[in-house]
Amino acid sequence: MTEIGTQTPDGSHSAGTAPRPVRIFQFSDLHLYADPDGRLLGQNTRQTFESVVRLAQSHAWPPDALVLTGDLIHDQQAEGYHYLRCRLEQLGVPFFCLPGNHDRVDLLAGYTDSGAISGFRVEPIGIWDLALLDSTIPFNEGGHLETMVLADLDQYALVHPRRNLLIFLHHHPEPVGSRWIDSMQVDNGSDLMSLVAAHPNIFGVVCGHVHQAHEAHLGERNWMSTPSTCIQFLPYSESFALDQLTPGYRWFELYPDGRIKTAVRRTHTYPDPLLPSVGGY
Repeated sequence: MTEIGTQTPDGSHSAGTAPRPVRIFQFSDLHLYADPDGRLLGQNTRQTFESVVRLAQSHAWPPDALVLTGDLIHDQQAEGYHYLRCRLEQLGVPFFCLPGNHDRVDLLAGYTDSGAISGFRVEPIGIWDLALLDSTIPFNEGGHLETMVLADLDQYALVHPRRNLLIFLHHHPEPVGSRWIDSMQVDNGSDLMSLVAAHPNIFGVVCGHVHQAHEAHLGERNWMSTPSTCIQFLPYSESFALDQLTPGYRWFELYPDGRIKTAVRRTHTYPDPLLPSVGGY
């Protein structure tokens, strides 16, 4: 099932044409457990994650990189982070991880991706740079971008005007229209979006956290969110509620001229029946 976007990537190009664009797959909000049988609201999150991986592997695989945008291990146990690293290494694709509000950054960096300890880092993929921002606040579900992180991003974009930048972070920088989840967005997201508007080489902002697909415009730039690989949140809900939509991921095709093609692809079903929630998790 594909939604939001204009084109399905096929990875093909013929002799004499421009090389194919950079291809990125984003997984978000895995909520894995140390226990392989760990469940979130009735769903075995390792099984939902594996169903999304299989789906991704059946379409234009392999990408040039995977980006995982936080809430990776729900119970914050080292065994979960170790499992995730081993599983990602088996895929044979470069991967970059960001922490979410459910993660322990020290364990994520120690067991899965050492770069996750950085508040700001840049990963070059061809002519594109992936700017990875840590939006987490210790012991808080909401998000914030430190002044130094914004300053580093501003300086990098200024010094590298010919590098195309795509920003990834966990928390959403602007409201998505659900009162309860919007109370946990980046509290200075407007500062980020003003910075994006000031740099013509920043072409988009991508987040997780909201467990739903969302796209919005800031002038000629887009910011977008990506579904969870497990449960989904009902859009435009005043309080916590589950959506019936299935797990998924987002793919990107990044072109040298700054164009971004993207869409969400979802599994057809959940591994187990979806249970109604009575108030959160």
